[in-house]
Amino acid sequence: MARAISQLDSSVVARAQRGDRQAHADLYEALAPMIFTIARRILAVNALAEDILQETFVEVIRKAGTFRGDVEFAAWVKRIAINKCLMYLRSGWSSRRIATDNIDSIAPASAVNQADEQIALQTALDCLSGTARAVVWLHDVEGYTHREIGRLMGRTTSFSKSQLARAHERLRDLLTEPPECEAPLCTPVLKTY
Repeated sequence: MARAISQLDSSVVARAQRGDRQAHADLYEALAPMIFTIARRILAVNALAEDILQETFVEVIRKAGTFRGDVEFAAWVKRIAINKCLMYLRSGWSSRRIATDNIDSIAPASAVNQADEQIALQTALDCLSGTARAVVWLHDVEGYTHREIGRLMGRTTSFSKSQLARAHERLRDLLTEPPECEAPLCTPVLKTY
């Protein structure tokens, strides 16, 4: 069973900073679900979220010794993952994607109504641009301010505000009428030579 994030103690972090492999495994077990969820919500693709998860923990292991402890360790790891997601969205890869079928997860029969609502919301979120989806996630779920989001994205505070307002309007429309967009659930197109 995954160790709860709140149960991460300083001794595990200290051991990880010294290169203890078991501590690295404990951190991964505790934080991987949170990091995957963040990446999936921002990037809308399971495969990309898995890549971000792995890249995040490679960086966490490599840079654990630089963690100063001025924030919670989980917040530090979350920041690394969010930065990796935003770097992906700024890269050329995010504009060279092709649509694929959404085969994420199937809701249990006992929670059909709730699952339908979640699927409708996820589908609507998936129809947003990567930037709009990231702003919605960072502001509405993670609690970042517009100023922080603007700084993270290399933009202004007003950019974040306008992206969020447009995204909320688009989400309202998509949730009122089922979306007919090709959701960006896709994979990067690789050039072959």
